[in-house]
Amino acid sequence: MAYSNSGSYTTGNSTKSEAQVCLKFPPKVSSPGLMALWSATGQNKGKLRMLMEYSGPRLQIQMVVTFVLTQAIHSVLKHLRLPIFISQILAGMILGPMVFKGKSSLITSSDQSVAVLGTVGAIGYMFFLFLSGVKMDVGMTFRSGKKVICIGVLTVVVPLMACLITAKSLSQESQFFTNKRVFLAVTYSATSFPVIHCLLSELKLLNSELGRLGLSAALIGEIVALFLLTICQWVVDGLENGWKVVVSNFGFFTVYFVIVVFWFRPVMKWMVRKTPEGGQIKNSYLYIVIGAFLVSHKLAELLKVYIVFAPFLVGLAVPDGPPLGSALVEKLEPIVQGLFMPLFVTTCGMRIDFSYLKNYGSFAKDQVISAVVTNFVKFGVSFLLPFLWNIPIRDSLAFAFIMLNKGIVEMAAYSFMNDTLVISQDMFAFVTIIVILLASIVPILVKTLYDPSSKHVRYLKKSIMDCKLNDELRIIGCIHVPANVNSIIDILNASCPTRQSPIALSNVVLAFNRFERDNWGAVSVKSFTAVSPPNLMHEDICNLVMDQFTSFLILPFHRRRHVDGSIESEDQTVRRLNFNILQKPPCSVGILVEGQRHVKCINSRDHMHDQYPLANSSTYTIAMIFMGGKDDWEALALAKRMSRDRSVKLTVIQFKAVDGFQDDDGDRMMDKQLLRNVKENTSITYIEKEVKDGPETLTYLRSIVDDYKLFIVGRRYKREDPQTVGLHEWSEFQDIGIIGELLSSPDFGGKHSVLIVRHQ
Repeated sequence: MAYSNSGSYTTGNSTKSEAQVCLKFPPKVSSPGLMALWSATGQNKGKLRMLMEYSGPRLQIQMVVTFVLTQAIHSVLKHLRLPIFISQILAGMILGPMVFKGKSSLITSSDQSVAVLGTVGAIGYMFFLFLSGVKMDVGMTFRSGKKVICIGVLTVVVPLMACLITAKSLSQESQFFTNKRVFLAVTYSATSFPVIHCLLSELKLLNSELGRLGLSAALIGEIVALFLLTICQWVVDGLENGWKVVVSNFGFFTVYFVIVVFWFRPVMKWMVRKTPEGGQIKNSYLYIVIGAFLVSHKLAELLKVYIVFAPFLVGLAVPDGPPLGSALVEKLEPIVQGLFMPLFVTTCGMRIDFSYLKNYGSFAKDQVISAVVTNFVKFGVSFLLPFLWNIPIRDSLAFAFIMLNKGIVEMAAYSFMNDTLVISQDMFAFVTIIVILLASIVPILVKTLYDPSSKHVRYLKKSIMDCKLNDELRIIGCIHVPANVNSIIDILNASCPTRQSPIALSNVVLAFNRFERDNWGAVSVKSFTAVSPPNLMHEDICNLVMDQFTSFLILPFHRRRHVDGSIESEDQTVRRLNFNILQKPPCSVGILVEGQRHVKCINSRDHMHDQYPLANSSTYTIAMIFMGGKDDWEALALAKRMSRDRSVKLTVIQFKAVDGFQDDDGDRMMDKQLLRNVKENTSITYIEKEVKDGPETLTYLRSIVDDYKLFIVGRRYKREDPQTVGLHEWSEFQDIGIIGELLSSPDFGGKHSVLIVRHQ
């Protein structure tokens, strides 16, 4: 039995084309197996050639060929910095009718083959829209500020008006809506949040200043575009079917919206409340949400809601972040991005056939001109608005290209319009060329124009030496595991916070609020939670440093040890994070190696300093190792600030070379001036130790290591001195300097903490 379906579409002129699709029933799904086909004899030998008639093995072969071809193309194009989206489109074009036609094609050999593969890809796209809604934070719209809202709205509305004016001037027809011109104009001028998010993620700019601006503007632009598309759809329905239909559709949409927002969302919030704080949500809850998403497709169809909106609205209704939103992304993202979406993009590429460009119609030509004008206007608006608000010209250009980017959402929209006979094949070929060109050149241009690390160079230098003793000292303490909290607080407590010399602390752990309460008036705490990919985490930290005008950044060392010296944990991700920050530090940086003994905790420090300077606490001994150079200058400035606490006993130990080796004159003069101030300070103990080589330095450090609870040293990265000759060959972690590594070694007991300081 065969099922036949035919339809027609308009090309913008009076001519129409017809398409006929034939599907066989019942469909053949599972083959008898390769062994059965190989062992077939006689008249059954033809079954081997009939393997592709079975939808199951045919789909599997199509998927394998699609992925292999995509990866082969991307292995070449990635060297040109082209995104994998382009490789997937090209793979689809090769497998599609433009290269292989009829029975020789793996894809278009039958209508049923096209239908099955297209259905699998469409399911994947529905999941993609659902996850895009889950990832969106609608609250960002209200927190974006007037300027970002203005950018998001104008970068859609102004290009839309330019497109309509251009289309009107090119066409003599009075009925715009009947030929879908307004609908197409909205798709040309729209900003797609998922596309912008994918671009910034691929370029590793999600957490950059420009990336956050682009995401916020894209989110607002997406909302505006969806609103305009809905209005256009209702206008078209009103002109074609009467306004009573529009009122009916509006009522159905309202019912769907109420069900999703006022019934389904409260249910999901109840699931979140039932989940213990910090715990994982139950799998049964996840299955309910996914099941509801799958049912929403049928519900939207019954209520006559635009089918693309249904999964997106359900995704928006999901509470973002942990435990529900993040769990859905974690569960679904691998299969959606790794399996369904590559297959869907490739099927979009299979629809492309440039042979239709030989005889293109006037409607297609007019629409291409309108689309080009729209993109130029969109680029101009996206550039001028941030530039007028004092954003540098290169950053404004990069932002304009980001907002101009096209990708999977636009490709899906045009494919959907092509399948539903809204646009003709020649029109589809033209608009896909525009999508491919923009998706190819935009990543390259943005990468060339915008370097987020360059702003670290323009950032005003800020260090501990630049802060006067009575000025507020701004510190950021990074916490990766709860065990880091006590060590960071110990260092802060030793930094002598007072009301006259306060500390402003930024951190990511709420436990610091107690530290603020215990030192009320002397410490102010701001908490930040950063959820970032490991390769982008250093950007988050550097941006926070610049936003808060921080002078000192404390990073935990990547290795922790037990009391007996054995390794408790070692996180290479943390090590790479520390190294990336140390490469281009936005301020002075301290790497904290935790010891087994901790600083005392003093409450109401100012009152106790005045009346009971050593009450309820023992003397806290600190040794600062000084050999000269900028890192040591910064370490000494921090140590001197700590020494103002009466319960802190600071000893500055200078290692001098016996042979009289000295640095350049400028450094030597600065060393002498700083040490002169130390010698004049009666509250600081100064020790001058002459050594001839590294082993002698090592011996002396071993002899004093048990006398101090904290060692502060300069990093002195890859710096060779007579005092450390012979020690570098045994170095394992050069990123913390040779002296810092020696003092952190378990051979030294490991009962003391070490703070390695790197000057900006």
